[in-house]
Amino acid sequence: MKAPVIAALSLLFLAASAMAHPPDAPAAKDGAATTPIEPSAGTRDARTYFTDLTLVTQDGKKVKFYTDTMEGRTVVINTIYTHCTDACPLITQKMKEIRAQVGERFGQDIFFLTLSTDPARDTPEAMKKFAREQGADVPGWLFLTGTRENLGHILKKLGMFSPAVEEHSTMLIAGNVPAKRWTKIRPEAHATLIAERLKTLADATQDPASAH
Repeated sequence: MKAPVIAALSLLFLAASAMAHPPDAPAAKDGAATTPIEPSAGTRDARTYFTDLTLVTQDGKKVKFYTDTMEGRTVVINTIYTHCTDACPLITQKMKEIRAQVGERFGQDIFFLTLSTDPARDTPEAMKKFAREQGADVPGWLFLTGTRENLGHILKKLGMFSPAVEEHSTMLIAGNVPAKRWTKIRPEAHATLIAERLKTLADATQDPASAH
């Protein structure tokens, strides 16, 4: 196997750190295929940390962020704004490739959450239109919008907040919520490798050191 391929595999399959939640800090620079998220001080109760603030799906349904979209699941989270004409559609297409590679586990124990960074314009109708145009309006994939306050608070908790809509993170955050294992994945990595990483993450169990 050639050295660049070995290097890519090594980066992608770095073990995710066992943790209660992602740190309340800016997202890591997009320089590695996979970056484990280190635990931070504070509460280890995921519902308290991520919050159950109300968001709205592309179908106009109100949901509690932790309870209705994350609890008991492995999730992949990314951010978009619907007026984006370059990075957002490209990353959404990459996620479609990943979904296809995940196979029957998608919508069963692996779910996608796409959060708006531009809630003023990203109405549920706009999110629905974007999802349909990208071929991503499918079961197991929620496009979430809401009030600026609620989304801003949640994005800060995820380390994905940016004051400027156009400067949102392009990284994917993947987490096995019940196992408290999280990692950041560069979307430029090959879809097949990312999908295998997600399956491994979904099969992970909680590190006894992080249990209570």
